[in-house]
Amino acid sequence: MPSHEEEQQQRLLAERSVDLYEEDEEETAYDSTEKVHVIGVDEGNEADEYSTKAPPFSWRKLWLFTGPGFLMSIAFLDPGNLEGDLQSGAIAGYSLLWLLLWATVIGLLVQLLSARLGVATGRHLAELCREEYPTWARLLLWIMTELALIGADIQEVIGSAIAIKILSHGVLPLWAGVIITALDCFIFLFLENYGVRKLEALFAVLIAIMALSFAWMFGETKPSGIELLIGVVVPKLSSKTIKQAVGVVGCIIMPHNVFLHSALVQSREIDNRKIGRVREALTYYSIESGAALTVSFIINLFVTAVFAKAFYGTEQANNIGLGNAGQYLEEKYGGGLFPILYIWAIGLLAAGQSSTITGTYAGQFIMGGFLNLRLKKWMRALITRSCAIIPTLIVALVFDTSEDSLDVLNEWLNVLQSIQIPFALIPLLCLVAKEEIMGIFKIGAALQVISWLVAALVIVINGYLLVDFFSAEGSGVIFTSVVFIFTAAYVCFIVYLVARGINFSKWLGKTNMLTTTGN
Repeated sequence: MPSHEEEQQQRLLAERSVDLYEEDEEETAYDSTEKVHVIGVDEGNEADEYSTKAPPFSWRKLWLFTGPGFLMSIAFLDPGNLEGDLQSGAIAGYSLLWLLLWATVIGLLVQLLSARLGVATGRHLAELCREEYPTWARLLLWIMTELALIGADIQEVIGSAIAIKILSHGVLPLWAGVIITALDCFIFLFLENYGVRKLEALFAVLIAIMALSFAWMFGETKPSGIELLIGVVVPKLSSKTIKQAVGVVGCIIMPHNVFLHSALVQSREIDNRKIGRVREALTYYSIESGAALTVSFIINLFVTAVFAKAFYGTEQANNIGLGNAGQYLEEKYGGGLFPILYIWAIGLLAAGQSSTITGTYAGQFIMGGFLNLRLKKWMRALITRSCAIIPTLIVALVFDTSEDSLDVLNEWLNVLQSIQIPFALIPLLCLVAKEEIMGIFKIGAALQVISWLVAALVIVINGYLLVDFFSAEGSGVIFTSVVFIFTAAYVCFIVYLVARGINFSKWLGKTNMLTTTGN
């Protein structure tokens, strides 16, 4: 039998859910007709309505819940991550594989918190930010998130365009590849009309193509198994590899992906008035997300190991990037039965196409959630896609003949995304710890400490990247003054977000204490 406290929480959840269901006029991640129906599989009797225990484990239910985690994992496999992998392998060899492993674990923790927020509340992070913060802060958070999304999308579209250029023997220039990649928006819209599972199946195929391509490259280059194992298990870090180490950690947390996962988990029909059902969903999503990020880690490991074997300690190591990586591999290992250049291009194309579609998907939720826009999904998708494609076309036309310039642009885009990380992590950690929002599913004190330490570590690492980047990029009174002003405003906004979360929690704690004393 549930305790008195659990019954109260159950009623609060039910009341909140009824309120949510009545607000049909507001923007939601998925309409009820779009959700995958999972209730009813291995269903017990009606007595479990007020049960606080999750139903027994079911492989069939796990299959029905599988999908959102793999869509989320695409952000760990986008062209920006692949470039970080190949540069890490070429410059640091196998020595940073341990860091790749732990960075993936950190990413999993953040994504599980995002999923927890979405399942327990029935709303995604952007919607909750709209309600939690005043208008000026909400709009600023939205602008920051959109900038991060556009930066990530430019990298992803350019990655796809590079792959198309390679596969076409250079016939199709970079700008033509950008236009072709832009058309994936229509594929996305077409598949979305046929249901969430069809879209998830497309991503499963693209992830499988990446896995096969990079596994093939792994087999062709034959990296050292012993060195690879040592690299994963034994932590090593030197002054020569610190920049690559920062890049490995920095590119794992993608701001838009934190918002995305909290929305994706709502694609399943979950009655969040029932504590047992919420616990069940969290269990399945945890298993699925862990499996998805294990696959992404293995793919990233393949790429790092291939370039560690091929280029570590060579003259090309410091000059390698997405544009010339395939050609360098071709020169090193020759054509073979199927030229390694094209294997690399196929894997890169799958990474670019899947991540651009995911970016479009994330853009829908971010725009709709922050602004409560009741636009049709195809309209929001086209707006989101245009925001990224137009600047990407300009970039492609300007940098088409210069690989060095593309590498510089990539560094600037990494910085743009690094700046935005606190504006996804801090709201997430503040919201997921609030009993008013999460009920009994708020994270405990120990997990709060761990999560904030992880967030602080990620923010400090990215702060180091920003200081290193700007100190190398320029000097002078004007440049320094502009950077100082923006840095001061940036830090003030971060302090505001943290202070707001802490003050609210303290106020809520005092209120609960007074209520208990009064009773």
